[in-house]
Amino acid sequence: MLLLLLLAACWGRGALSGSPPGPAVHSLRGGWWLGNGNGSVVLKGDVPGCVHTALLRQGLIQDPYYRFNDLTYRWISLDNWTYSRIFKTPFDVSKWQKVNLVFEGVDTVAQILINNVTVGRTDNMFNRYSFDITSVIKEVNFIEVRFLSAISYAAEQSRSHRAYRVPPQCPPPVQKGECHVNFIRKEQSSFSWDWGPSFPTQGIWKDVRIEAYNLCHLIYFTSTPSYVKSAQQWSLEIESVFDVVSSKPVVGLVTVNIPKLQTQQTYTTELPPGEGRIVLLVNINKSATVQTWWPSGHGNQTGYDMTTTFNMGAGYKIEKFSKAYFRTVELVEEPIPGSPGLSFYFRINGLPVFFKGSNWIPADAFQDRVSSDMLKLILQSTVDANMNALRVWGGGVYEQDEFYDICDELGIMIWQDFMFACALYPTDQNYLESVRAEVTHQVKRLKSHPCIILWSGNNENEAAIAGNWFSIPHDKMEVYILDYVKLYVKNIQEIVIAEDKSRPYITSSPTNGKESVKESWLSQNPYDTHYGDTHFYDYLSDCWNWTVYPKTRFASEYGFQSWPSFSTLEKVSSTEDWSYTSNFSLHRQHHAAGNDQMLYQAGLHFKLPQNTDSLKLFKDTIYLTQVMQAQCIKAETEFYRRSRSEIINGEGHTMGSLYWQLNDIWQAPSWASLEYGGKWKMLHYFAQHFFAPLLPVGYEDDGVLYIYGVSDLHSDCELTLQVTLHRWSSMEPVCTLAKEGVTLKAGSAAPIYKEPINDLLKRCGNCTRQSCVVTFYLMGKGELRSPGNYHFLASLKDAVGLEKAQLSVSTSHPELLSLVLPSLSAVGGWGWCL
Repeated sequence: MLLLLLLAACWGRGALSGSPPGPAVHSLRGGWWLGNGNGSVVLKGDVPGCVHTALLRQGLIQDPYYRFNDLTYRWISLDNWTYSRIFKTPFDVSKWQKVNLVFEGVDTVAQILINNVTVGRTDNMFNRYSFDITSVIKEVNFIEVRFLSAISYAAEQSRSHRAYRVPPQCPPPVQKGECHVNFIRKEQSSFSWDWGPSFPTQGIWKDVRIEAYNLCHLIYFTSTPSYVKSAQQWSLEIESVFDVVSSKPVVGLVTVNIPKLQTQQTYTTELPPGEGRIVLLVNINKSATVQTWWPSGHGNQTGYDMTTTFNMGAGYKIEKFSKAYFRTVELVEEPIPGSPGLSFYFRINGLPVFFKGSNWIPADAFQDRVSSDMLKLILQSTVDANMNALRVWGGGVYEQDEFYDICDELGIMIWQDFMFACALYPTDQNYLESVRAEVTHQVKRLKSHPCIILWSGNNENEAAIAGNWFSIPHDKMEVYILDYVKLYVKNIQEIVIAEDKSRPYITSSPTNGKESVKESWLSQNPYDTHYGDTHFYDYLSDCWNWTVYPKTRFASEYGFQSWPSFSTLEKVSSTEDWSYTSNFSLHRQHHAAGNDQMLYQAGLHFKLPQNTDSLKLFKDTIYLTQVMQAQCIKAETEFYRRSRSEIINGEGHTMGSLYWQLNDIWQAPSWASLEYGGKWKMLHYFAQHFFAPLLPVGYEDDGVLYIYGVSDLHSDCELTLQVTLHRWSSMEPVCTLAKEGVTLKAGSAAPIYKEPINDLLKRCGNCTRQSCVVTFYLMGKGELRSPGNYHFLASLKDAVGLEKAQLSVSTSHPELLSLVLPSLSAVGGWGWCL
C-alpha cells in the first residue's frame, strides 16, 4: 500500500508538470456501512474487515472467542450482509480511457454494484478482482458489495453437483463446523478444523481502490533469479504485466538499474493492445560480487535495491522500486547408496540444508485482526527458537504480503501449499476457471520472494485417495483419481511451471515425489519412508520410545496436543469453565478423544495431578499437558535430526523436521507451540534447544546409551563431549566424563559416544536408573558450545529424590513476569507433579 501511495504521488507530480498523467489511484479503505439481509441490523464497519469484527467494534456482540460464542454467533455467517458507501471521484472521469474497481481480496461470494449497476461478481477469497467501471462511474457514486452466506453458497454448489458426490460432506461432529467447504474457494479452516472454530466470515478482507489510467497500466511486477554454472553468472528474469488500453501497440524503453552490482541495462519493448507482458533477462555484471540470500543460521539475507524504469512513449514514465534477491533452490530426489527409493532434501545455493521448523496456520479467524505487530512477534519467535523453515498449510490462506516480507528479512524458508486440504474437490469448468485465476494471481504475487522454496499442491489429498478416507467404492474411485490429476497436475502444476521456473513444485504433502509421478501421480502409499515427505501422528504409543517414529526422508508434519496456559484461557472463560472435564473444556477440544489422549500420554511417565482444590487441579493438569507435549516432540525431533546422515535397514537420510504446529488461531487445546497472542508454550522453549545448530542427542537401545553429535554448521569441528550423572536429589554431579577429540563433520549427524547404562551406573557408584539422570553437552573452541541435553533413565513418575522445585522470582517490571515464568518452568518446574 505504501508503494501504491508513493507511486500515486509520483504520478500526480508528473501530471502537473505537463507530461502525460500516470494512473490516478483512489483508495476506498476506511468506513463503510453494512447491514444484514432483512435490514434489521445496520452499523458502521471498516474496510479491510469483516462482519464479525464490525459487530464486535460497535459493541453489538461479545468477543466471538468468549466461551461458546462460536455457536452462539452462528447466525452471523448464515445471514447475507451488504457493505455500502458513497464516495466522490477525485478526478475528472472523462480524461481517462479506463477506470477500474480493484479488490485485492473479497471474502467470498458477492455481487458488486456501482450506482445500482452490477459491475461484477466474486466467488474466490484468494483471487484479485478488477472490474471495468468506466461507463458507470460518476462524480458521486454509491457502491454496494452484496454478500451471500458462504455456508448457503457451498451447500447450493454441492447440491448442484449431481453427477457424483465429492466428499467429505461435513466435518466430524466434534469440530462443530459447517458443511461442503470443498465447494467454495475460501479459507477451508473457516468452516472449522480440529484445532479451530467455525467462523465463515464475510467481508472485504484486503485493499479496495479505484484505478484510472490511459495508454497502459502495470498490474504485476516480479523478479526471479537464476544462476548459469557454465557461465558463472547470475541473472534476473523480470516480468511485467500490463493492461494496454491503447488501440495501437505501445513502444517504449525499459531500464533496469542495480547500483551495488554495477548493473544497468536498457531494453526496447512493444506491448500489444489488451494484456501485455514484458519478460527481460538481466545479466548481472560478472565483476560484481553477488551476496546470496541464505536461510536463517546459514548466512545473511542480502537483497539489492533495484529500480526499473518504463518509458512508454509520449513522456509516459513508470518507476518501480524493488528488492532483488539471489539464491538457488533444488529439490534433490536421487538414489541413495544402501537404500531403496530416493532422497528428498533441498539444496539452497548448492548447500544441503536441513529444514528445522513448524507448520503455519491462520493467526486469527478474522484476518483483519492479524496485525503487522502480531506477524513480527510470531515470526521473530520462530527464528528465536532456531527454526529456519515454516510450511504455510493448505487449509488456511495465502498470507499477506508482509508475512513474506518478514520471512525474507529473517531468513525463514517457506514451503507454500496451495489452499486445498483434507478433501476431494470438484473439477467442473467454473470451479477450475476460478482456481486457475487464483493460482495465477498468487504465483505472480509471491514468486519474487526468496523465502518461498517450494510450491505444494495440497495437504493430504493424495493420502486421502490412497487410504480411501471417504469410503469410496472401488469401482467408483477412477473418477476421483481423474479429478485429482486434472486439478493438481493438468491445471495447478501447468500454471506453476509456466509462471515460475525458479523453484520446484510437488502435487501434495505427504507425497512420494518422483515415485508418485511414476505411479500416475497417486502413490499406493504416500507415507513410504523411502520417498518424499511424511506426516505421522501416534497418540497411544509411548512418545519417549524412539522406535515408534518413522525413519523418513523428510518429516513435514508430526505432533502432540497440549492446552494453553491458564492466563490465556482465563480471558475467554468463566469460573465454571475451569475444570478439565467442564463443558467449556469439552467444547474447545475439536480433536476426538484429545483430552483423554493427553492425560494418557502424560500418565505414561508422570504422576497425574490429584489436588483437591479444583482450580489448582485444572492449572496443574493443563500445565502437565505442556510438559508432556514438549518432551514428546523433543524425542521425535531429535530422532529425525540424528537420522540425517545414516541409513539403517534402508531408511534414513532425514533432512527435515517441521512439527505440527507453530501458532494458534484461538484459545484452545491444540498442537501449537505458541499460544494465541504469541506466548511461548514449554514446547517452544524446548524447540530453542532441540533445533540448536550444534546439539548432542542421546537415546537408549537395548540397554546401551548412545549419544550422537548433530551439526548444522558449515565447517568441521573438534569438540569435547562432557557427560555427567546427577542425582535427582542434588545439583552436585555424581561423576563427569569428558571425551576429547570428537570430530564432527559439517552438516552431519554421527555417533560420538556409546556405553551400556549398567556400566555407566556402576562406574559412577550410588546411582540407579530411578535416582539419577544423564546430562551432556558439546564444547568447542572459543564460544562454540551446544545447549545441554539429557537422557532420562526411568519415567519421572518413578524418580527417587526429585522434590518440589523451590523457585522464586522477583522483578521491578511486573508486566514482564509472564514472560519470565514459562522459561523457568521449562528448565526446572516438573517437581510438583511427581
